[in-house]
Amino acid sequence: MPGGQPALHQGPHHRAARPGRGPPAQAHAGPRTPRTARPKRTAHDDTRTHRARRHEKDETLAVQDSLKTRRTLTVDGQEYDYFSIPEAEANGLGDVSRLPFSLKVLLENLLRYEDGGTVVADDAKAMSQWVTDRKSDREIAYRPARVLMQDFTGVPAVVDLAAMRDAVAGLGGNPDQINPLSPVDLVIDHSVMVDSYGNPTSFKRNVEREFERNRERYEFLRWGQQAFDNFRVVPPGTGICHQVNLEYLGQSVWVKDDGAGRNVAMPDTLVGTDSHTTMINGLGVLGWGVGGIEAEAAMLGQPVSMVIPQVVGFKLTGELNEGATATDLVLTVTQMLRQHGVVGKFVEFYGPGLSALTLADRATIGNMAPEYGATCGFFPVDAETVRYLEFTGRDPHRIKLVEEYCKAQGLWREDDTPDPVFSEVLELDLSEVEPSIAGPKRPQDRVAVKAAAGEFRSHLQRELGLDPDGPAADMAEEGPAAIGDSAKQAFDDSGIQVEGENYRLNHGDVVIAAITSCTNTSNPSVMLGAGMLARNALERGLEVKPWVKTSLAPGSQVVTDYLEAAGLQDDLDALGFNLVGYGCTTCIGNSGPLADNIAGAVEKGDLMVCSVLSGNRNFEGRINPHCKANYLASPPLVVAYALAGNMRVDLLNDPLGEDRKGQPVYMKDIWPSAGDIQSMLQASLTSDMFKDRYANVFQGPPEWQGIQVGEGQTYQWQDDSTYVRRPPFFEDMGGEPAGLEDVHGAHTLAILGDSVTTDHISPAGAIKKDSPAGRYLMDRGVEPRDFNSYGSRRGNHEVMMRGTFANIRIRNEMVPGVEGGVTKHVPSGQQMAIYDAAMQYQEEGTPLVVVAGKEYGTGSSRDWAAKGTRLLGVKAVIAESYERIHRSNLVGMGVLPLQFPDGTSRKTLGLTGAERWDLTGVKDGVTPRMTVQATLHRPDGSQEAVNLLCRIDTADEVEYYRHGGILHYVLRQIAGRASA
Repeated sequence: MPGGQPALHQGPHHRAARPGRGPPAQAHAGPRTPRTARPKRTAHDDTRTHRARRHEKDETLAVQDSLKTRRTLTVDGQEYDYFSIPEAEANGLGDVSRLPFSLKVLLENLLRYEDGGTVVADDAKAMSQWVTDRKSDREIAYRPARVLMQDFTGVPAVVDLAAMRDAVAGLGGNPDQINPLSPVDLVIDHSVMVDSYGNPTSFKRNVEREFERNRERYEFLRWGQQAFDNFRVVPPGTGICHQVNLEYLGQSVWVKDDGAGRNVAMPDTLVGTDSHTTMINGLGVLGWGVGGIEAEAAMLGQPVSMVIPQVVGFKLTGELNEGATATDLVLTVTQMLRQHGVVGKFVEFYGPGLSALTLADRATIGNMAPEYGATCGFFPVDAETVRYLEFTGRDPHRIKLVEEYCKAQGLWREDDTPDPVFSEVLELDLSEVEPSIAGPKRPQDRVAVKAAAGEFRSHLQRELGLDPDGPAADMAEEGPAAIGDSAKQAFDDSGIQVEGENYRLNHGDVVIAAITSCTNTSNPSVMLGAGMLARNALERGLEVKPWVKTSLAPGSQVVTDYLEAAGLQDDLDALGFNLVGYGCTTCIGNSGPLADNIAGAVEKGDLMVCSVLSGNRNFEGRINPHCKANYLASPPLVVAYALAGNMRVDLLNDPLGEDRKGQPVYMKDIWPSAGDIQSMLQASLTSDMFKDRYANVFQGPPEWQGIQVGEGQTYQWQDDSTYVRRPPFFEDMGGEPAGLEDVHGAHTLAILGDSVTTDHISPAGAIKKDSPAGRYLMDRGVEPRDFNSYGSRRGNHEVMMRGTFANIRIRNEMVPGVEGGVTKHVPSGQQMAIYDAAMQYQEEGTPLVVVAGKEYGTGSSRDWAAKGTRLLGVKAVIAESYERIHRSNLVGMGVLPLQFPDGTSRKTLGLTGAERWDLTGVKDGVTPRMTVQATLHRPDGSQEAVNLLCRIDTADEVEYYRHGGILHYVLRQIAGRASA
């Protein structure tokens, strides 16, 4: 069984789909899934799509093994070498039996890669000391087994690799040296948009539109698929990367050839270019999100540099009560951990409550680790893991290897396993979890459903100065506080008339209800619960309110199979929750436009309308430009809010509507019981669904197979392309880095507040016609209807640098009262787009800084938030605190992250943006977490000195910064080896 990825398994994963398993052809007006049109895989396709299989070797395994840990495990007569943690204990490491499971995975990695250089024996011994100290400041080099990507981050990563091939050639090397050394899977899931919805042909139409918009990007990915080794692409229409990873790619135990013909077993580990890579921790696979630039370095053999983290233990006891879902649980966990503070830490779940959670429940909790701020939320391997692997059709031999390997390594959990020791501990009784939503702007802001209507009224009061409990909540008397005199005349006592319809819109109306995102569509219980609630609602004569845009976008084709097997897809269709695509859609901002008349009413009244989605992110400006309030909820609650139509409806006490006899119908009347959901699950979900759906996972629909594939090892860049352009990062790069320089006379580009997200810094959603990016595209003949999104154009730096700090909801304190990507060009005093100001400063030869508050860069692992910052000429970011991934990305792009000392901030310093900055001490050499002297020059001629903490945290990061970025460092290493 050589190799670690499922493509090699000649077992159930590769059985052809059995005929007759799909729905009757006449059931739908258009193809609901790619199943019926999907041809069988040919031998030629197998060679191309599985090219990665031929090179999965690791010749860098422990060349020292000073603790003599290499042993052999025999499973069904097949031998696997492994690096034994118990042997390390016996040979001098000391007792690590109560080390957290997640750190045992890191420990095994260190034992396996001990080479006397990047990894030494003392690194492993630091893990033993962790058991006593429960923390460490030891920096280690960690090498994950594989890399996972989605297309929004994957396309720019492949663009960088293609540009690096050009750069290596320019330095005298062989372009073929730029090849992933670790297996890479890229899943195309971020490009489908909800253009069509609420009808049987929505899926077909959205797929057609997706290929129209993205053909150029997909051609580029098809080129990369043939040009790079160890690189596979899962085509559009298959599912969301994290759900595909959970249901198919993840193995819990990985296998590699050591280069000498021996198979080596190891924990399955990965990094991914999406922050929700953490979902796979529910399968006992250690994984987390990194920026694309860090992932590219990992692909090319560069270890991930990290300090051994603290681990927060989260003890679970009891069981969920009737009516509480895994979504309610994860929102509760997110609130607790965000309040506790776990940024930069691992979270590991333990306790008797784990046995009450299905693996899908665990995956839901692991998925939202970025929202609660942790690097990962880890669940150890146990009997439930093995059950899930078996049910989803993994290879039986591999499953046996998982159990025997984990037991041999002390990586197996039983109910009576002694609790590990942790840095800190939190505890939750599952029976205390209650139905919840989160919003309106942050996923950690949990609100109990019983209090949701009141909380929204309070939010209206705070944001708009309205009293929604006034006469009919009419906005007529109180409108001017929120919308001004010009709009006041348009109001009567029931809101804004929608053109061409017989209804009006009001504050709080739900205009988007989306069942979306891997967070919840990976969990059959909540998906079936949504379908059963829809069925019950239809039986009582309820309908979705006409202003609600409804959609269903599962993360896996298996969801369609079991919803159809249960007969529930028809019920969801009847309420407008038709299949719109297999991808992230609304959760990442691809909600598509609202109907023109709905959008017009929202704009006319400046209404605070809402979205409700079963996703993981609800930041400002992310979901839809017209939705100022966005709430995360379980799929059944999404359906319930679509029926209610307004966030001011109390779901527990107000009726959702009336039945055919005019009697009120309450949510309790249609909410399915946990027992009924479980019975439906057992009757409708089968193991064969997973086996059939993933049998040809790399094949793709006919539209994908029909794309022309370019040839050659270097990419032929097209000057007229608006999607894929050669990035400027490696232009004129010499063989040695230039010396570091201090910063003198820098102006401030923007002053930003707390919790500025990577969505604020580099939006993924719609491109406005009158924005710098919109003007750039129109100048090149691109019509606004074909703009697509910022996320889809990340292969073009010209678009992305114009989109940096261009979020419609970002607030720059240099221009008070203004929303959007606007700043003041200080020398002229003119207010202009941030991009335009940055270009003017570049023409003037003026360096720039960005100033921010707490939690700068929270959210997605979005490398363009750092790339765009660099291309705008920003030399340093000065913030009160950083989220982990964005801080790392800034270093990886050669931007200096600096931190105010405790008690000092933009507010205490009275910053207006008119100041100029000197940053000194860098030229003499950077060391981890050194002090950088900042001198503020105020307009009145006064000066103020501030000592800033340099947030270059490790010695490896010092080298990356010295080279101008991590990819520059890797390039020079590769070129140096070639010339040696």
